[in-house]
Amino acid sequence: MTARHPLLYQLNTCISLGEIERATRRRVTLDDLPDTTFDSLRAASFDWLWLLGVWRTSPAGLAVARSDPRIRAALEAELPDLSEADFTASPFAIRGYEVRSEWGGDAALSRVRRRLAQRGLRLMLDFVPNHVALDHPWVDEHPEYFVAGTPDDLAREPHNYVQLRSRGKLQVFAHGRDPYFPGWTDTLQLDYRHPGLRRAMTEQLQRLSRMCDGVRCDMAMLVLPDVIERTWGSSHSSLDDAALVSTSFWAEAIAAVRADRPDFVFMAEAYWDLEWRLQSEGFDYTYDKRLYDRLRSGDGRSVREHLRAEPDYQRRSVRFLENHDEPRAAAAFPREVHQAAAVVSFFVPGLRFFHDGELEGRQHHVPMQAARRPAERPDLPLQRFYSRLLECLARPEVHDGEFQLHECRPAWAENGSFEALTVVSWTLGDSRLLVAVNFAPHATQGYVTISIPYLAAHDVRLVDLLGDARYTRSGPELEQRGLYLDLPAWGYHVFDWQTQPSPSGTPP
Repeated sequence: MTARHPLLYQLNTCISLGEIERATRRRVTLDDLPDTTFDSLRAASFDWLWLLGVWRTSPAGLAVARSDPRIRAALEAELPDLSEADFTASPFAIRGYEVRSEWGGDAALSRVRRRLAQRGLRLMLDFVPNHVALDHPWVDEHPEYFVAGTPDDLAREPHNYVQLRSRGKLQVFAHGRDPYFPGWTDTLQLDYRHPGLRRAMTEQLQRLSRMCDGVRCDMAMLVLPDVIERTWGSSHSSLDDAALVSTSFWAEAIAAVRADRPDFVFMAEAYWDLEWRLQSEGFDYTYDKRLYDRLRSGDGRSVREHLRAEPDYQRRSVRFLENHDEPRAAAAFPREVHQAAAVVSFFVPGLRFFHDGELEGRQHHVPMQAARRPAERPDLPLQRFYSRLLECLARPEVHDGEFQLHECRPAWAENGSFEALTVVSWTLGDSRLLVAVNFAPHATQGYVTISIPYLAAHDVRLVDLLGDARYTRSGPELEQRGLYLDLPAWGYHVFDWQTQPSPSGTPP
């Protein structure tokens, strides 16, 4: 049974296998990913493992990584002893959706998936819809699948176009890009206005649905029709206007996959307030970059207001504090802010996404073209915090219960500090957790409205699962006045809400 609010862990496959290889001094494959890793994830109640970057990458992409001075400088900043062996092609410049042969090929992936399933873990893999590698077979086989350019385009925008040999002659192709940034020079832009390309990518997704349990779709909003129009207009296509397709690729492709695999999961990397739209087209989950940005800003009120969105939208949002595109949380947030942000982010509905190294407090953020990362000692206090946090997230209330955002009000007139409070609860049957966070650099006081049937008939014992606080409160008082909170700067509680008959209460 799939949890309503699952936990996902992302593992950088290239870096992980490289570390095993250096430790064992032998060539390794996906079969060498240790059972202990999978066991520890399941013990921490993770539901998903995302193996980042298993697909066949590109010799051309590796050449770009080694020759690009910006990539080299970024790697040198993290790896002062950088060597050529420390470069790898970007996992988002894919040459083919087959597992790299040196990692055991598709057969090794199948065995990994079986090992995960034995532990109740599901496997997520990458799908990169917008672009492919420079040396993808389609350059010769289907050049019409790409956004085309002209010699004038190449001369005017050499960062956005490249000239390659296709079917014995030179042709200009567009690099993959979004409307706001220069092209990714190790990629070629696919043309979703072409019906043949759409069929081919749908078939690719159908094939992937037999190899894993879900896909994380890179920059999923880039293939929405209006985004394509904004980026490319009606030009740069091999088709005339009458033959161009302008309907949604995602709605069609997701429906085709689900015809055979109704339980297959689609997760979208999404920005620009297009999350709800992608959800409406069939995505199970979409990145919640808005919440992340509000946590980075330190604005407690905006964090709480963000959580007023529609329940179904909340349930299908991906909550994170870091990922391979964002700075390490341990480096981006001061310690006390980091912990408060984690309590907020991972105790709200949706999919909880943890990045490789986050639980150990890693601070070095290496580019995707790095085959190695610097050695770091675990941040033991932060590691202990995450261990306790995951114990709380393993509770059935948080995995499968009902969520409520509670209203707060001033503790006394002219005390506006309560605006920084975010208070939520999770309920499953008779079990309840109450989570309170002061997301502000100052102390906060306020009352929390508590609406629970028969509350007046009980006393309540509050036991903080992330700290030492223990309180007993009168049910009638909680019902009439609410729960009083006085939290220090960046303070938080995760209360186990325990009830007992109240001598002063009225029986139901």
